[in-house]
Amino acid sequence: MAHSARTDTHSPYLDGDRDWRDTATRYALLPLRVFLGVTFIYAGLDKLTDSSFFASSGSGSVGDLMRTVRDSSAIPALVDLALKNPSGFGYAIAFGELAVGIGTLLGLLARLAAVGGALISLSLWLTVSWASDPYYYGNDLPYLMAWLPLVLAGASVFSVDAALRARRRQRSGDYR
Repeated sequence: MAHSARTDTHSPYLDGDRDWRDTATRYALLPLRVFLGVTFIYAGLDKLTDSSFFASSGSGSVGDLMRTVRDSSAIPALVDLALKNPSGFGYAIAFGELAVGIGTLLGLLARLAAVGGALISLSLWLTVSWASDPYYYGNDLPYLMAWLPLVLAGASVFSVDAALRARRRQRSGDYR
């Protein structure tokens, strides 16, 4: 039996319209994008409005948090790096979360924003959440996994990226 790759580009539907499955597939990542975008914006703003978070020591400070997780983290060297300047590390995390959240929510450089979100989640999993037992009690690993579909797919609907893509197609005469 011979197999061949399908090369036709016409719609498989008689009337040329998409069915509900195609529409659902197209919008499938939108709820995840909204959730992650809003959550990371909230996390960044929460840190930026909490003056105790940026202190090098004291209740609720990033410095105390880093000292607490240092010996139980997967990468103590990363924690040591953060402890060299806890305030700077706190601002980097807060502004990183804010940038990732805004980029994800607006769909602006969505894949890059998702990579940033995945890297933040990965670094928090390897440091802060690493000692969670069982591992699924820590929330940073599920966030890391949630970012991966957006890294792969980007933001196809209701996004600045999609609007820019459509504009480029229109200018080049490609109306597909």
